[in-house]
Amino acid sequence: QVQLAESGGGLVQAGGSLRLHCAASGGTFINYRMGWFRQAPGKERENVAVMGWNGAIIYLTDSVKGRFTVSRNNAKNTIDLQMVRLKPEDTAVYYCAADSSRSTYIRLSPDAFDYWGQGTQVTVSS
Repeated sequence: QVQLAESGGGLVQAGGSLRLHCAASGGTFINYRMGWFRQAPGKERENVAVMGWNGAIIYLTDSVKGRFTVSRNNAKNTIDLQMVRLKPEDTAVYYCAADSSRSTYIRLSPDAFDYWGQGTQVTVSS
């Protein structure tokens, strides 16, 4: 079992920056494909980014390309989401998630990820 805990959310003006942090405990972090998801009120949970065990970006949703950067530290069992030039439409609860399947077949949907953090709220004001 792995536990995930996000931090770093908050209220920021449009154009501002935030860095989200996700710390994992339990399990073997290096084995996990890690993802960042977000869910805005009334909308489905959206995949923002997926990173492989080696730090390679597997997926980055088009709306955040050039603005969001993902980094992981396998020695510290952490993964971060650096967000710059934030927009009001980035407002959502952000979750980190782990896919422990070690499958070579990459799935990006939320149901492919079996461990989730509690989420952290990001609010971008216009």
